[in-house]
Amino acid sequence: MAGVGVLLSAYLFVPPKTTLVRRVIDGDTIELFDGRRVRYIGVDTPELRRRVHRRWVNDPQPMAREAAEANRELVQGRLVRLEYDAQTRDRYGRLLAYVYVDEVMVNERLLADGFGRLLIIPPDVRYADRFRQVVTEAKQAKRGVWRDELRMSEK
Repeated sequence: MAGVGVLLSAYLFVPPKTTLVRRVIDGDTIELFDGRRVRYIGVDTPELRRRVHRRWVNDPQPMAREAAEANRELVQGRLVRLEYDAQTRDRYGRLLAYVYVDEVMVNERLLADGFGRLLIIPPDVRYADRFRQVVTEAKQAKRGVWRDELRMSEK
């Protein structure tokens, strides 16, 4: 029985690298089959909701629904592989990861298709240059959030 406790402890501190997606929360966050949430590293998509006092209110920013739907098409109900960088969790307790479906990195695909902007927070910078390149290409092609009428300000 002690072995089960050790395995459970290991699971809690070293999250599995391959897992099933239960649902898509928004364009850059998913929930795994076990209830854990994963925030994509390097991507900031438009928000579906915002917090007003102690409640969440549905108030989608431009392209938020499209970003969430693109994420859903890529990962919903699929087996994904998680790759971690320097940090495995953010201040809200969510896992931070590069998410793959087969050989496709979802983080990069969302940026390349213009569903979000670049959000690099050191020390999680492994693919920062690669992400900068696909965002530059998305901007030049005026894809998604980079269309003139939907241009989002960069941080």
